[in-house]
Amino acid sequence: MLQITAIPAFSDNYQWLLEEADTAFAWVVDPGDANSILQVLKKKQKSLKAILITHHHWDHVDGIAKLLAHYPNIPVFGPQQESIAGLNRPLQQGEQVQLPESQQVFTVLDTPGHTLGHITYYTPGLLFCGDTLFACGCGRVFEGTMAQMQQSLAKLRDLPDETLVYCAHEYTLDNIGFAKWVEPDNADLLTREISVQEQRKQGKATVPSLLSLEKQTNPFLRFDKSSVIQAAESYAGKALNRPAEVFAALRQWKDREYD
Repeated sequence: MLQITAIPAFSDNYQWLLEEADTAFAWVVDPGDANSILQVLKKKQKSLKAILITHHHWDHVDGIAKLLAHYPNIPVFGPQQESIAGLNRPLQQGEQVQLPESQQVFTVLDTPGHTLGHITYYTPGLLFCGDTLFACGCGRVFEGTMAQMQQSLAKLRDLPDETLVYCAHEYTLDNIGFAKWVEPDNADLLTREISVQEQRKQGKATVPSLLSLEKQTNPFLRFDKSSVIQAAESYAGKALNRPAEVFAALRQWKDREYD
């Protein structure tokens, strides 16, 4: 069974270290900062066996070169559609990734929108989604279209409720602020805010989160709920007839008015 540790980096990034009990091996997702990862590996007396990348942004890949200098023969998995220095195992939708020295297998999901080639790693119970889905939010649409991003989020929403969502940033409290603009009367959201505030006061990470909670509180997964549609239409000043239109209005609202 995988044990997962958050290794903070920069102002709000999380790099995810994967381990199994009673082995000397580890694997890492989205290593933006090699030094912090090497320190944890040394402390835990673990040997890195693979790197998994979700997309090409610097805060997810800048640690690759230094990690490869220490572990030169390990595979670096990542999106086939993106140019990433050090990537040697390109992946696309539906492929299976077995972690070296482990029986653990992940399925690759294409989740374009934040970037064109963004991928997500899923195994029953666990989702490593980079900057596609955040706790109570989603990534900005930098390279793809709003429709692509909405479809990617819909794909993730279809996964089982008990899935733990491991996103790459500590944005939860800020995201809740915008979610309250959209659904100020969402009781689940207000309860979540209290819990997240307490976690942050204690210096704790607010991720992972359960996908069931995201479905209840994350406006970017609730594009087909009447309360969210009404709020998006009020902002847009027009009727919104498709989920992609609702999502686009929400994303533009957050980008232009909230952030």
